[in-house]
Amino acid sequence: MFPQVLTDGYRSFLGERLPSERRKYETLGKEGQEPEVLLIGCCDSRVAPEVIFDTGPGQIFTIRNVANIVPPAERDTAYHGTSSAIEFAVQALKVKHIVVLGHATCGGIKAAGLGADPLSSGNFIGRWVSLVEPAKKKLVESGDTPEKEGFLTRLEYAMIGQSLENLMTFDFIREAVEAGRLHLHGAHFGIVTGELRIRDPKTGDFHSVVERDGQTLAASALISCAGA
Repeated sequence: MFPQVLTDGYRSFLGERLPSERRKYETLGKEGQEPEVLLIGCCDSRVAPEVIFDTGPGQIFTIRNVANIVPPAERDTAYHGTSSAIEFAVQALKVKHIVVLGHATCGGIKAAGLGADPLSSGNFIGRWVSLVEPAKKKLVESGDTPEKEGFLTRLEYAMIGQSLENLMTFDFIREAVEAGRLHLHGAHFGIVTGELRIRDPKTGDFHSVVERDGQTLAASALISCAGA
């Protein structure tokens, strides 16, 4: 039986949202999508980009995986789901911004930072979150350790920075960034507080988007305040 929560949600969509956005869906269906933003987020069910940023259909192209990880570019014959979606967004859709969105209490980051037993014989999560190791290594070398309070939050921040570095290993991204056609951003969402923090590209520090230049901003202001 199809999940009741989805059936109920679809009925609500038919009765409320679809009528008000019918023309938008018709246009998207005929003319295709032209999102300006690629958002790479975690598959955690508590962190829904369309809800956080109050966006409608066609506005953001979204990739979600465990721990919002961007792997480095690899030129082999393996299957690369995240990399292929990034390629499509940048090369075909010509997005202007890429946002890596991390979040508080991320299970994937916790597994990488503290270690976790495999959930299956394939240990798919373990192998995937091993990509966090370079970010963890940098923290440990700076004197930070898993025993210290706040370590996992700092690792969440560090992995956002690592993913931004990994994006630049893709030739087509590096070329677009250097030409000024594409801009990269990091952000972090607090599930309990609802606070959105954006990464300063010069310092790597994260600052609340609510207080910026003495003004209160909505979460949807992320892209404009992050700057082009």
